[in-house]
Amino acid sequence: MTRTARELLEGVTGKLAPDPHGNRLLPLIARGAAQPGTLAALALEQRHVIAADHRAFVHLAQRSAAGTKTSAADPATAAFFELLAEGEVVAGDRLGAFAAAVGADEARAAEYEPLADCQAYPAYVAWLALNGEPADVVIALGANFAAWGGYCETITEALRSHYGFDDETCGFFDFFAEPAPDLENRALAAVQAGLDADRITLDDVLRHGRLLQAYEAKFWHALWELDQRVV
Repeated sequence: MTRTARELLEGVTGKLAPDPHGNRLLPLIARGAAQPGTLAALALEQRHVIAADHRAFVHLAQRSAAGTKTSAADPATAAFFELLAEGEVVAGDRLGAFAAAVGADEARAAEYEPLADCQAYPAYVAWLALNGEPADVVIALGANFAAWGGYCETITEALRSHYGFDDETCGFFDFFAEPAPDLENRALAAVQAGLDADRITLDDVLRHGRLLQAYEAKFWHALWELDQRVV
């Protein structure tokens, strides 16, 4: 049973793997060359992403738990999104130390104007929360999380080796870089439930996943462009 769900998740993740050279900002951070103002913008943009994604995941959990006129309640998928929503709360708490270290304090946050390309990703997640089949969204998000986790692993290593940040300051990126077996198990259960109920449409999954990856790329490119201007 699980093998079928795992094969689907891994297959989609492989198809949606991003261009390894597409993230221009990551190499700058990796060698300690990203400007402090860019790191501050990263923290400030993440404040908005976390808040939006938390609300989207709560809504997806509620939709899954309640069911619709055409589909029954799906506790497994609801449990997956509930864990994602809880994770966003943890991420928000951990972001504070990084934000403080890069000068993204409350006063700066109040004045900061989010970049449209950075906020395209959470806007589409919100669209999926309203319009996507939850089981399809599980798979599309899983493919994007694989890329995001890899980015966070690179960033957290660079913050320690080049920027001198401690464990608390790196905690936000550590959270996403570390393995998450509970989340993986819930994803597998949600996907299997979707397969058993014939609720998964692969074309929609891939379409959602391609858009998520495109918006993810826009996020990093916008910050890279900012880095070229920051002095």
